[in-house]
Amino acid sequence: MGPPDFETVVRRLNEHRVEFVLIGGMAAMAHGVTLVTFDIGVCCSFQSENLFNLQKALADVHPVHRMTPQKLPLEIKPENVGRLRNLYLDTDIGAIDCLSEVAGLGDYAAVAPLSVELDLPSGHFRVLSIDALIRAKRAINRTQDKIAIAQLLAIKERQRVKSS
Repeated sequence: MGPPDFETVVRRLNEHRVEFVLIGGMAAMAHGVTLVTFDIGVCCSFQSENLFNLQKALADVHPVHRMTPQKLPLEIKPENVGRLRNLYLDTDIGAIDCLSEVAGLGDYAAVAPLSVELDLPSGHFRVLSIDALIRAKRAINRTQDKIAIAQLLAIKERQRVKSS
C-alpha cells in the first residue's frame, strides 16, 4: 500500500468535526522531516461523540481493523465505545492510526495543548509541536524515531537561529 491520501483524510475529519491532533511521521513531515511514512497517525478524543464522528468520516472508504486477521469492519456502537483505546485502520484512502494517547505525552486532553495549528489547503488542524514530537519519539525510541529526532532538533535549531 502506498502513502495515505493526507488531504482527503484531513478534509473528512474536519468536515465531520473529529477532534484530533496529527502525530507521528506525518506530524514530523509537517515540520520538515524528510522521512516517509505509510500511515496517518492521529491522537483523538475517544469520547462517544468523537468516535461516532470518526466513523461517519470514514464510512464510505471501507475502514477495517488492520490488526485483526479477519480485517473486521469498523463498527462503533454505544456498547463498545468504552472499551476502545486505539484504532488501527486500513481504508480506501490509506492507513489511519487513531490513538487515545501518545507515549511520553498522555491522552488527548494532554496532547491537544502540546500542539500547534496548521492551515493547509486540506484544511485547518492541529499538529504536535516539535518539542512534543521529540518527547514522544524519545519515549518510543525506534530507529526511525532516532532519525526523526535528529532532524527535528536540526529544524528547531534553524528556527532558533532565524529568530535571533
